[in-house]
Amino acid sequence: MMLQIFRFRSMQTNMALAFVLLILLTIVIMSVFSYFLSQDAVQSNAKSYTAELVKQVNNNIKSYVNGMQYITDLVDSNPDVQRFLAGERYASLAEELNGKQAVANFLESMAVSRADISSVSVFGYDGQFVTGRQGLELNPYIDITNLSWYREAKEAAGAYVISPSHVQPAFKDRYPWVVSLSTELSSKKDGAKLGIFLIDLNFSVMNDMLQDIRLGQRGYLFIVDSEGKIVYHPQQQLIYSNLKTEQIDKVLQIDSGTFISGEGGNKRMYTVQESDFGWKIVGVSYVDELVANQNEVGLSIIALGLVCIVIAIGTSLFLSQRVSQPIKQLQVYMKEVEKGNFDIHVPVPSTMEIGRLARAFNMMVGRIKELMAQVVRDQEQKRRSEISALQAQINPHFLYNTLDSIIWMAESKKSQEVVLMTSALAKLFRSSISKGEELVSIETELEHIENYLKIQKMRYKNKLDYAIEVSDTVRQYKTIKLILQPIVENAIYHGIKMKRGPGLITVTSEETDGEITLIVHDNGNGMDEETLARVLTHSYKSEEGRGVGVGNVDERLKLYFGMPYGLSFKSKLGEGTTVSIRFPKKTPAQEAGKK
Repeated sequence: MMLQIFRFRSMQTNMALAFVLLILLTIVIMSVFSYFLSQDAVQSNAKSYTAELVKQVNNNIKSYVNGMQYITDLVDSNPDVQRFLAGERYASLAEELNGKQAVANFLESMAVSRADISSVSVFGYDGQFVTGRQGLELNPYIDITNLSWYREAKEAAGAYVISPSHVQPAFKDRYPWVVSLSTELSSKKDGAKLGIFLIDLNFSVMNDMLQDIRLGQRGYLFIVDSEGKIVYHPQQQLIYSNLKTEQIDKVLQIDSGTFISGEGGNKRMYTVQESDFGWKIVGVSYVDELVANQNEVGLSIIALGLVCIVIAIGTSLFLSQRVSQPIKQLQVYMKEVEKGNFDIHVPVPSTMEIGRLARAFNMMVGRIKELMAQVVRDQEQKRRSEISALQAQINPHFLYNTLDSIIWMAESKKSQEVVLMTSALAKLFRSSISKGEELVSIETELEHIENYLKIQKMRYKNKLDYAIEVSDTVRQYKTIKLILQPIVENAIYHGIKMKRGPGLITVTSEETDGEITLIVHDNGNGMDEETLARVLTHSYKSEEGRGVGVGNVDERLKLYFGMPYGLSFKSKLGEGTTVSIRFPKKTPAQEAGKK
């Protein structure tokens, strides 16, 4: 009984029940909205905390680097260092050795005072070298001047240069992982450039300083220089082996601030703090860890919503199925119609409104199918009728002009010429018949126009000459018949007939990958711009009524091959006219396949 009630339930009743579901949906939306608001608040607090932590780390590193710079200032102002690097002459070799030893002792006192210093060295521009580590020798296979810390310090002209973490290859049999601080030393007397001072800081000291700083369970800090090179990273080996990547480009684009990158569980928040010495300290926090405590809030909100939703779901499932299933089925059939399949019939469901819609859809599809078939038949009949009418319009016009020439020669009692012209006329009509086919070979069309020109040349004697220069490769293709004769006829009657002196008509061709162009050129009187414009619009007629055939040729080409094809004209008064006939390539094999 209950099924019977639902079977005849109207769409209006179903819509009323849908409003009940909308109320429940509103509860869900408000719950989710509240959850995300609290989530945003937690993220905001986490951003502030991370920014303060990164700022504190930046201050610690700044103090550490300032200490190294203080050591550099001591070396730069030490008189023993100044004298040794300046290359001043010592009174004796022993005094020179004592001077070098004094510099070494001074540097050694600095090296032993700090456990984080790997080496302290001075490199003079005249080849001097002193280090604060006993037994430390230069690597004979390394050119010190080509190392980046040396070159950059020299280019900085007295400013401090801090390198990214790297392996120091400058010393023999010793390749420590360090961060280098270097600067150029100058004479306190005359400002002359003396050499380069280098402090190598053990990378392990920086690693010990920063590796214990955590941002959640997976968060960490890393440092990059102004060029994006890694100075410190807790997973530096993974970075260099491309097993882990960081958003270095985005870090370099901002001075100080925060941005979020990634998706899902790998969504990370980058907090960037720029230092005074070109480094950027970056804190990386995982967003899902920052909002971990939101799970409790989310569970509370979900629990409240589930009490209402679970009760409503059981009732709504059946109703939504009854409403959506017939519509989805009708949608599937509509997609088939979109694809062009009209041979379908939608089953009519029992629901009143959907049933009426399905019946109307079936009637619509049937009617569309019938109308499309009718349109196809009408268009095909129209095309064939237009082609036949246009060709019929040309044939009497051509016959009139040809017979007019024969009559003129008969009146002149030129019987032999009449016999030759009549024979040419017979060949002309034999080639024009083309067994009722719409397309003929270009070879046939050229034979047709050659017979026509023979007749006209017999009439005009030395007044007219012609040349047909079409390649054999072009002659094999097909085109619609009787396209050259109206063009040549107009060239004779409107160009050469009124010209003083002999006239010449040439028929040539051009061929591209997909098109052929037949070109008819005459050296007749030509046309002015006004007459040419009327010819192009098919509105031109001479005083004798000729000119109709040219427009018909253009219309037939467009009707059969499409609008891009047809005739084009170039003419200049007193110099002649050129007509281009453009159409696509059609081989006999292609035409046979079409049929």
